[in-house]
Amino acid sequence: MKTTDNILGKAYSADKFRKDAQQVTDIIAEHLQASQSKQSGKTIEWASPEEQLRFWQEDFVSSDSVDLPGLCKNVFSHSINFHSKGYMGHQVATTLPVTALTSAIIGYLNNCTTVYELGMAGNSMEKVIIGHLAEKFGYDRGSTGFVTSGGSLGNLTALVTARTSSGIAEKDYHNLAIMVSEEAHYSVERAAKIMGIKTENIIKVPVDDHFSIRPELLESAYRQAVSDGKLVFCVVGCACTTSVGAYDDLTAVAGFAQKHHLWFHVDGAHGGAVIFSDKYKHLLNGIEKSDSLILDFHKMMLVPPLSTAIIYNSRNRKANEFSPKAAYLWQDQQAEEWYNSARHTLECTKPITVLHTYAIMRLYGDEIYRQNVDTLYDLGRQFAEIVKEQKNMELALEPVSNIVCFRYLSERTNHDELNKKVLDELLRDGTFYVVSTTVRGKFYLRITLMNPLTDRQDLEALLAKIQKIAEESACA
Repeated sequence: MKTTDNILGKAYSADKFRKDAQQVTDIIAEHLQASQSKQSGKTIEWASPEEQLRFWQEDFVSSDSVDLPGLCKNVFSHSINFHSKGYMGHQVATTLPVTALTSAIIGYLNNCTTVYELGMAGNSMEKVIIGHLAEKFGYDRGSTGFVTSGGSLGNLTALVTARTSSGIAEKDYHNLAIMVSEEAHYSVERAAKIMGIKTENIIKVPVDDHFSIRPELLESAYRQAVSDGKLVFCVVGCACTTSVGAYDDLTAVAGFAQKHHLWFHVDGAHGGAVIFSDKYKHLLNGIEKSDSLILDFHKMMLVPPLSTAIIYNSRNRKANEFSPKAAYLWQDQQAEEWYNSARHTLECTKPITVLHTYAIMRLYGDEIYRQNVDTLYDLGRQFAEIVKEQKNMELALEPVSNIVCFRYLSERTNHDELNKKVLDELLRDGTFYVVSTTVRGKFYLRITLMNPLTDRQDLEALLAKIQKIAEESACA
């Protein structure tokens, strides 16, 4: 292309965009259709990090011409397929196709929720969605919150709010402490460390055989902390844990928090979505007594990352936690204005990711989330029953969510080493994608069932492949 060509003008061409959009939409639709077929192919086409990097380095400097559809095809062929029925790995949503379109709207409008006029629709949608969720969780009328970029940021925001609401003087912050399950997500500990809380002041409470926090140990742990001069200001409940999908007894934790006037925060990033399910919402009993909670839309709520709700129970909401002195953004430095999102969150230029969730709820209602939760949690139980039917497999524990940990057993070789070999071979094969975890010091295969189109036949096919790989590896 000559340097005198009007590249900018062509890049902004509506006709060119319309043509590209149609072609890219066709590529996505064909990929979706293929993913749902019985011969859907591989979930992941494994390549080493070095191989991937080499491909994209060579592509970047290539003199060959490329158009957007061609580039998209390259991305698809070099990426894991979350819409494959064989995807059973990490806690990442099998996104609804409509979110490909809402993503386009978010990208094109480029609105942000910093101040009202930059995100009029987005700020208002956040207010609506947060209000709807607060009511479902049983929070007080007038409860507040917003959408932020991920559970890590959500947990950090909640802990900072809890610290300020505690009334503890800044000069005593060096003695601050929190209490949390030893199985809590690492983002809670990381948030505490970012806040300057010492490692020894992150009090990890042991769990029971089901990997739920032991409420009977909270009191003694708290008294010991106080005796040591620690200023405990918050206790965190898990709904659910990442490794095995266990739920804490939120009612018991809430009672302890109320007794000692502690902020009670619930990390419901993954498992909070069961609030939509009549069948499984009992797992959240007691969450209505919490002071704050987070819920990842990009896990069980079918949208792309990052999009997380943080909700404050109104009776303990601390206004303007992160409100900066910015006269160029707003006149009243003290007012609590829901429509100026930057007053309440660490983020400033935050995209209107709430559009994904708002569109899904507007188009399909809460029922789509009920069906998704019931389907995936039912699949977890179904898979566990199939595993128990196999004489050479065992569960780490009975699942209560869509996360299941299991492994192959063999008298011929070390169980941990054998299952590591199975995992490696599954990755190379690419038909299924599963991951691993350590439970009670032992290596287990771990699946998280995120695709509601996965069925019993897919689960049986996975176990058959594991059996074949394990038997061949044990004999080698």
